[in-house]
Amino acid sequence: MDDFSFIGNSDIQSIEALYEQYKQNPDSVDESFAKFFKGFDFALKHFQAVPGKIISKEFNVINLIHGYRQRGHFFTKTNPVRARRKYFPTLDIESFGLEEEDLDTVFEAGNQIGIGAAPLREIIKHLQETYCQSVGVEYLYVRHPEMVNWLRERMESVRNLPEYSLEKKKSIFKHLNHAVGFEAFVHKKFVGQKRFSLEGSEGLIPGLKALIKKGASMGVKEFMVGMAHRGRLNVLTNILGKPYRKVFKEFVADEYDDNVSLGDVKYHLGYDNYMDLDNGEKVRLCLLPNPSHLEAVTPVTVGLARARIDHAYNQDFDKVVPVVIHGDAAIAGQGVVYEVVQMSKLPGYRTGGTIHVVVNNQVGFTTNYLEARSSTYCTDVGKVINSPVFHVNGDDAEAVAYVFELAMEFRHRFNVDIFIDILSYRKYGHNEGDEPRFTQPTLYKAIANHHNPRDIYAKHLEVTGVLGRQEMKQMVIDFENHLEQEFDASTEIKKMSIARFMPDLWNNFRYPKREDFNGEMKTGVPISKMKELCDKLNHLPEDKPFFNKVHKILADRKKMMQANKMDWAMAEMMGYATLVAEGHPVRLSGQDSERGTFAHRHAGFTVEDMNERYIPLKHLDENPLSFNVYNSSLSEYGVLGFEYGYALGVPKGLTIWEAQFGDFTNTAQVVVDQYISSAEEKWGLMNGLVLYLPHAYEGQGPEHSSARMERFLSLSARNNMQVMNFTTPANLFHALRRHIKRDFRVPMVVFTPKSLLRHPKCVSSLEDMQDGRFQEVIDDSNVDEKNVTRLVLCTGKIYYDLLARKEELNATNVALIRIEQLHPFPKEAVEALFAKYSNVVLTLWVQEEPENMGAWNYIRSMLPGKNIVPVARIASASPATGLAGLHLVGQNEIIGKVFKKCHCELKLPYCNLNCLEGKPREEILKAHYYFAESDKFSI
Repeated sequence: MDDFSFIGNSDIQSIEALYEQYKQNPDSVDESFAKFFKGFDFALKHFQAVPGKIISKEFNVINLIHGYRQRGHFFTKTNPVRARRKYFPTLDIESFGLEEEDLDTVFEAGNQIGIGAAPLREIIKHLQETYCQSVGVEYLYVRHPEMVNWLRERMESVRNLPEYSLEKKKSIFKHLNHAVGFEAFVHKKFVGQKRFSLEGSEGLIPGLKALIKKGASMGVKEFMVGMAHRGRLNVLTNILGKPYRKVFKEFVADEYDDNVSLGDVKYHLGYDNYMDLDNGEKVRLCLLPNPSHLEAVTPVTVGLARARIDHAYNQDFDKVVPVVIHGDAAIAGQGVVYEVVQMSKLPGYRTGGTIHVVVNNQVGFTTNYLEARSSTYCTDVGKVINSPVFHVNGDDAEAVAYVFELAMEFRHRFNVDIFIDILSYRKYGHNEGDEPRFTQPTLYKAIANHHNPRDIYAKHLEVTGVLGRQEMKQMVIDFENHLEQEFDASTEIKKMSIARFMPDLWNNFRYPKREDFNGEMKTGVPISKMKELCDKLNHLPEDKPFFNKVHKILADRKKMMQANKMDWAMAEMMGYATLVAEGHPVRLSGQDSERGTFAHRHAGFTVEDMNERYIPLKHLDENPLSFNVYNSSLSEYGVLGFEYGYALGVPKGLTIWEAQFGDFTNTAQVVVDQYISSAEEKWGLMNGLVLYLPHAYEGQGPEHSSARMERFLSLSARNNMQVMNFTTPANLFHALRRHIKRDFRVPMVVFTPKSLLRHPKCVSSLEDMQDGRFQEVIDDSNVDEKNVTRLVLCTGKIYYDLLARKEELNATNVALIRIEQLHPFPKEAVEALFAKYSNVVLTLWVQEEPENMGAWNYIRSMLPGKNIVPVARIASASPATGLAGLHLVGQNEIIGKVFKKCHCELKLPYCNLNCLEGKPREEILKAHYYFAESDKFSI
């Protein structure tokens, strides 16, 4: 038990026990207690007449000090427009067994707060100034004594009252003036337009400036910032240095200067730039684009920060700082915040600490904070990971700047998350056209009579003689004149443009064209090289003990290579190995991704009876970042967003997120909708993230069958992403290599198999890997095209079910065509097959999914005018049945539809459609009941 357990208990018996410990060994207790006990002993020795009552009250004062440290945040002056809620017990001295007559008594407990023996009055004054003014702090629940000690000493030594130089005070006023002046100017020029202003919370701007300068002085090179729309225009201009003229133009522009992007509203756009520092150096600032889904950018921000930490700064966490700016309703209400917080200390997702800033308007869309959460504070999620939380009055600009600097120092020292809650308000409603008095009349009556932070600070500076009224007035006028000049300049801009995000990383990549997605790129690897890599992949150090079955897995893989075969796992691992060997880092994460949900991958091996893991791919070269595989937390939204951000920071690397089951992707649908499918058109973002979504109907129920292919295909347009469903290991191998070897990046969604992972026919030869290329469409190589009367189009695992029935029936007139790349759709290749099989009477699209799901509706839209008959389960609200027997009935019906028994007089085992040769197509189909009501599916 550490010393602070006594403080936490905070009772006389515990302190007496601590005193006994001190007498045995003075160095064994905390320094502040040692000082107190030293003074206490002095008093006992030299003042024998000291009444026992005084001695007892020394302990009461210790309890009082602890009370302020623990609960002082309940009694602060942090709220600029509301009265604080009442909390009991109070910090009144009577609550601690003290009386008014004790105020002038000198207590040794003053040593606890660094002021030495002092009258109780002075002790209380010091505690009030430290914990109950414009800054409140929650930190005693932190379980690391070093952190608690550091914070306590740092805060109590200055009483949380910053003493800034005149120049610093002038700088704070300048930044406040820019923040307030910008909002006022926009409100005047663009009446009634939405901008989600920062008015009421302008203290954020000098706070961020202080944070950045403090961080830069400590060696920080980059800040990755994520935030929602409120105050975004102010941050873009006054922090990131986006030209005011460009923002003004965005209020009126109706055209972009290229056809790459459809664009987005101005308060969703991102920007990156460099801030010039006083010492002549620069610090990079990146504000990521974000949709209206308020916290969607949170995991993306930390993912991008981790990528930069890994690949730009050799895992130096002190070089890159993620900063996420939340709203109070969003941080409390959006579950992805909890997911990201829980990821913050995990090996694959650490960033060295995110600085969370809450712009606390004290109201959601229109909802009072009392109806928006159950917790006392909106920041209580931070306590999950023992993060300190600062609450600060947004009207006190110096206190805001101080807290930001203190947070930066804490993050730099301990590399953990920290939270800053800026208590402020929102001058208007949810947007500038909204009427907040409908739901918040009392609050907005107070706001209407409240001065803005700039004017409050100006009065303070005038009273203290830092700046004169006329000088400050001139600063306001000068800035307004500057904005007028920028406004005039904005009228000269003809068209809007969206700047390339992080151009130093992305300028060498272009936006793709449809013809770029064919299989012409050479991606093969010499067999000799693959065998060399295979030896390394299947090697385990002899001095480490491993589970017996591990050795069998590796032996089986070696036998496979000797037999000139590769299954899915070997082709996947070989794809990674060849890329790593060629200098492309690979990162894979997901739930149980190291082993693989279906125990097929085994990318890492646990040393028996130890926590150590051996990952062969990490030993292909000496760079520990060449390959990493991480088992993620049980999160989809947070982890997928993180990996999207990570891929944004490593365009030359392969970044993969794997769902445990494809069905679970819907928990991360926001990331799919707002980033993966649309970020390029909205914000010009390119991203090469790969998604692995296990998908196929194996009778495992509605939540373990479908990765909802139809959702991804409904989001597919204008080459925005690749949607793949491979049937051969070689195609996976070539697709991964092609994905990285191209000079453009779009996300790739891969529907990966389950039963095919061990299917004896789902293998590829080494020659397929060496001489082959990616195949968008795979033709049937075992038919005579002149004899084919039935063309069967399909994708993924069902091909092997169809193939088994075809071989059983020797159905030589049936050609099975596999669509491996669904989007961008290989229309030319498919139409070439239609032309090739000129004697076809019937064309089928076959899928396992219900007819209203899967790829059918997409295929129909891609091939208009083609007479294609769908073969699928009947339309359903649920993806699949939960009964294995019923699943088999449905699967047999699908296969039976394709290879129907003949209803004509020939009584063939399946209908080859030749019995009515020469008859019109419609007559043939009707004769064989393809359009008859009695032929509908039952499952």
